[in-house]
Amino acid sequence: MVQQFLPYRDRNDAGQKLAPHLAGYAGREDVIVLGLARGGLPVAQAIAQTLHLSLDVFLVRKLGAPGREELAFGAIAGDVRLLNQDVVSRLGLSQTTIEATTARERAEMARRNALYRGDRAPLDVRGETAILVDDGLATGASMRVAVTVLRRLEPERIVVAVPVAAESSVGSIRALADEFICPLVPPLLFGIGAWYQDFSQVSDAQVQAILDDALRD
Repeated sequence: MVQQFLPYRDRNDAGQKLAPHLAGYAGREDVIVLGLARGGLPVAQAIAQTLHLSLDVFLVRKLGAPGREELAFGAIAGDVRLLNQDVVSRLGLSQTTIEATTARERAEMARRNALYRGDRAPLDVRGETAILVDDGLATGASMRVAVTVLRRLEPERIVVAVPVAAESSVGSIRALADEFICPLVPPLLFGIGAWYQDFSQVSDAQVQAILDDALRD
């Protein structure tokens, strides 16, 4: 019965609860909501629908430690790779392991890009306000690389919005983004899924359906 006390029922509920914190951006044509695939997209969809904003996906891949894939030693997006040297050193990861993991995740990112977009180009964020959304921040590696890559696309403003974040990841994200919004920063995170009643994996089919709905809107 503990689940009933968790802050978020599921990712859609998290997005609906996050949306009021972004109410100042509601209905603006110069604002685009970008959901990190895959888990951030349902959260982003709820925000975009609630605030009547454009929605797109942003592809980032976590570099998970061998045998402990939930522990990120870095992340990639576009042609950028960021490594958490503390984690790399602590786990004693070899350069061979790092490069092999990077190559595998780049291949997966290319597969997803082709599947999700097809011939459809990403929304142009140049001169716009981009709201980057994920379902939570643990190490913050994925969000840091996302902001770094997004900055190269020359948006006017980058807002990072997440439902929950580890206290240790907040400072680095706040330093990179123009605005950081997170209503829940627990002293101990215990994993992002610990704050959701339903933290089921988001499928490729769900991502495609969300993007198709956004395109129709």
